[in-house]
Amino acid sequence: MAITMTEAAARHVNRSLNKRGKGMGVRLGVKTTGCSGLAYTLEYVDEPAAEDVIFEQHGVKVLVDPKSLAYIDGTELDYVREGLNEGFKFLNPRERDRCGCGESFRV
Repeated sequence: MAITMTEAAARHVNRSLNKRGKGMGVRLGVKTTGCSGLAYTLEYVDEPAAEDVIFEQHGVKVLVDPKSLAYIDGTELDYVREGLNEGFKFLNPRERDRCGCGESFRV
């Protein structure tokens, strides 16, 4: 089981944590929503939860709760710029379908 992060994503997270002045990493998870069923969640973490599974890459920690890990195991977190837009991109090998608006996915 693993979650990976590109160097671009790690740089962005590090910059954001430095601006916040605190934090140990990011929590990646899923929630039930949208027309396809699941949506990714991403939030900054100051303290880990007891059940968190912690992955570290490029000096950045990614924390995942065990329930979410079943849906996102193998995911690579990237940070991309496409034209005027920029943001995190989730490259999940378990993803089988995505809704037309891109907000939710199905495994």
